[in-house]
Amino acid sequence: MKHTLSILMQNEAGALVRVAGLFAARGYNIDTLTVGPTHDPAVSRLVLSLQCDEAGLGRIVQQTRKLVDVLQVAHPSTALAA
Repeated sequence: MKHTLSILMQNEAGALVRVAGLFAARGYNIDTLTVGPTHDPAVSRLVLSLQCDEAGLGRIVQQTRKLVDVLQVAHPSTALAA
C-alpha cells in the first residue's frame, strides 16, 4: 500500500541524509520526496511517499521520530480518517 508522510525537521546540513538513510537502512524505497521551507527558517517540511504495509509503516514512523533533527512526523491520510 502507498503511504505519504509529512515530516517537520530542523533545517540543518545533513538532516535530509539522516532521514533518507534511515529508510534505506530499513529496506524502504522512497517513491517521491519533496522538501520545502516553512514560515520558520529553522524548520523544513519533508513530504515523502513509500510503499509498505501497515506494520512496516508503524515501525518506520516510530524510528523516524527518534532522529535528532526530526520535530514531528505525520501520516496525513490517517489524520483525515480520524
